Amino acid sequence: MALRVFITFAIVASVIGSTVPSYNTPAPTYHAPPPTYNAPAPSYHAPAPSEPAQYDFNYAVNHDYSSNDYSHQENRNGYDTQGSYHVLLPDGRVQRVTYTVNGDSGYVAQVTYEGEAQYSAPRPSTSYQPAPAYA
Repeated sequence: MALRVFITFAIVASVIGSTVPSYNTPAPTYHAPPPTYNAPAPSYHAPAPSEPAQYDFNYAVNHDYSSNDYSHQENRNGYDTQGSYHVLLPDGRVQRVTYTVNGDSGYVAQVTYEGEAQYSAPRPSTSYQPAPAYA
């Protein structure tokens, strides 16, 4: 009886083994098609400005709810640039910067502060709770 079972399993194993597909087939090849667009080549040579730069701009923000208070204004005519800006600092002071740029003199700034720095008293954190002490 045991011999019959062994022979049956041997026959079944040989049939199953002969129907297992082979995974040693070569991978398919892919050849990408050539691009079909006719775009011009990029150019990184921007034309030189024909005239010296000349502009005026300014902006200002004054939002009481968020305590945002700042502005900036600048005008330029050729190589002569003048401007100023101010910003409300976290300590309550206002920082004002007036600057000029003229040719080879570089960026020349005059910085002033208005008001006196105000620091609030430190508050204890409400999220930290010390561990209980056991005696």
